[in-house]
Amino acid sequence: MSRSSEELIAALAADARPVRRLKPPGVRAAVWLALLIGLAALLVVLKADLPEALRRNAGLAPMGAWAASLLTGVTAVVAASHLSLPDRPRTWALLPLPFLVLWVALSGVGCLGLDPRPQGDSRMCVLFILAVGGPFTAFLLWRLQRAHPLDARLTAGVGAVGAAGLSAALLQFFHEFTVTFMDLGAHLAAAALVVLAGSLAGGLIRGGRA
Repeated sequence: MSRSSEELIAALAADARPVRRLKPPGVRAAVWLALLIGLAALLVVLKADLPEALRRNAGLAPMGAWAASLLTGVTAVVAASHLSLPDRPRTWALLPLPFLVLWVALSGVGCLGLDPRPQGDSRMCVLFILAVGGPFTAFLLWRLQRAHPLDARLTAGVGAVGAAGLSAALLQFFHEFTVTFMDLGAHLAAAALVVLAGSLAGGLIRGGRA
């Protein structure tokens, strides 16, 4: 005998679990950024030669590139937190774009011969961005999956842009400012690999549990 609608609703309600509401996207992004930037600051304090890093990166172009990469990371994480919600427009993905363009432009100043300092080790910057950007991306994917985003790949890709930007900002405490096409290409290739990996992993954050 089939159950009545009332009985079916009662049975479903009895098995239902309470759903925790997500905090506002700005609050979530602030918490994630506090954790990631706090971890990066701890790494700088423990491992970096801070006076040497400040001396090495003195100047308008290096400081501008550092600020632009940091702002790229921050705005991309904020954008990803909004994109993870179904009622937010995809135009949030454009939020980090101006800072990304500025980051690339200022990082390329040395390629024009405006910065006479010698080339750094390009391999080191690739490994550094991959080693830091990978875990940063994984952390963001883990947190973003709680919202069950409709466009998981876009959300993951923008989150990975945030991880790449934060990793590049941290890199300047350990590595020479970009001054050659090879060095700039290594920076961009490493950041692109982080973003590509995050986008490909986007399917993993669909259907994650809250």
